[in-house]
Amino acid sequence: MTVCTGNICRSPMAEIVLRRRLADAGLADVVEVDSTGISDEEAGNPVDWRARSVLRRHGYPTGEGHRARQVRPEHLLERDLVLPMTATHARSLRRLAGGDPAATSRIRMYRSFDPAAPSEPGQPDSVLDVDDPWYGPEEGFETTLAEVEAAADGIIAHVREALAYREGATD
Repeated sequence: MTVCTGNICRSPMAEIVLRRRLADAGLADVVEVDSTGISDEEAGNPVDWRARSVLRRHGYPTGEGHRARQVRPEHLLERDLVLPMTATHARSLRRLAGGDPAATSRIRMYRSFDPAAPSEPGQPDSVLDVDDPWYGPEEGFETTLAEVEAAADGIIAHVREALAYREGATD
């Protein structure tokens, strides 16, 4: 599950990219991807028109039928991997988890899977924030998509490893 603020820009873009990459990897029938927002301010709204435009230009589906929804505590235990777009989202998710180690262990910054993202020891998680395009022009959505795409292959590799581990554990 990808998570941003309102679930109309970054997290649905990441959901769409990950679905495509999972399909390309032959994992679409094995792995389910969804998205939510920390806030309920956009609940029921579609993907932002600028995000749809950028996705369309890059050959992705545009998220037709998507309706923004707010993350709930049970989502954190129902998902194997929870991918916040920013350090602020990660903190909100950890608070929502109420200290439950099973839930908090599933939370990992989305861009932590980008091999080119900053990864100096001791740096704050905020260096891994996916840019928020909401307040700027459509070009900001291009930057967001590039950051989302840069981490996607790392996420797919992580999912493959997790699935292989599960298969090995059930043998």
